Amino acid sequence: MIAASGQRPESWHAALHRLQREGLPHALATQVTSAGSTPREPGARMVITLDAVFDTLGGGTFEYQVIEAARRRLSGRDGEVIAGMSLEAFSLGGRSGQCCGGFVNVLLEIFPGSTTTLAIFGAGHVGNELVRLAAPLPWRVLWHDSRTDIFPGWASNQPRLECRSAPDPAAAVAALPPGAHALVLTHDHAEDRALVDALLARGDCASLGLIGSRSKWASFRSRLRDAGHTEAALDRVRCPIGMAAGGTGGDKTPYAIALATLAELLPLTASAERPDQRGLDSAELRRMFS
Repeated sequence: MIAASGQRPESWHAALHRLQREGLPHALATQVTSAGSTPREPGARMVITLDAVFDTLGGGTFEYQVIEAARRRLSGRDGEVIAGMSLEAFSLGGRSGQCCGGFVNVLLEIFPGSTTTLAIFGAGHVGNELVRLAAPLPWRVLWHDSRTDIFPGWASNQPRLECRSAPDPAAAVAALPPGAHALVLTHDHAEDRALVDALLARGDCASLGLIGSRSKWASFRSRLRDAGHTEAALDRVRCPIGMAAGGTGGDKTPYAIALATLAELLPLTASAERPDQRGLDSAELRRMFS
């Protein structure tokens, strides 16, 4: 990675720590075997993203091929990262056309980053508890509020969290990535309704929850229906959220509502079931190290 003038380039381990913390897609390339003359020895590593490279495996065509292999996996199928491990073999005199003529195996580990994005609209009491409780989860959290100076100081140090000023509900919704899970809980009912209207108009939210009572949702539903939203679209809105806590007269504290709301979200964000066989094929590893 080329650094600004006077700054040291970011090392692979610093980049790996930062990208893992921020939940961004990246690849770790590790040279695991060497035979003959090679640019670097086993244990050399580099980190690769779609637009940057950190550290080196020695340069030249071989390194370029490693980067290209990693970026093909990061680009994936239909924009979805192909996660997991693969073993790449490089004959430096053959595949890579380098005069040193050695042989190298490189382990590529592809990390997809945060596969779930949670968009929270509202930095009030429940919003604060939601963000705190979501911190250990491997989710990217986009926290919005239309008010100025509303986000707490601790939010600036939380990984995978981005605080966004959102005075215009339509613009805030338009800036979301596709497939986000949205929770609407602002300080203002008119703002809540404008956000739900814009989120329904997008039509690509993975889920949509709204804080409030059944009577609030009945009023919203009528007005949103008049605005042109279909019954099928309106049926996808969960309101009230946090039913397990306060929906039936139970604990209505912000913490309890936030805890119940995240419990409702977890099944909606579940990943596909893992296959029984994961990682590198054991027979391939035995051949490589025998």
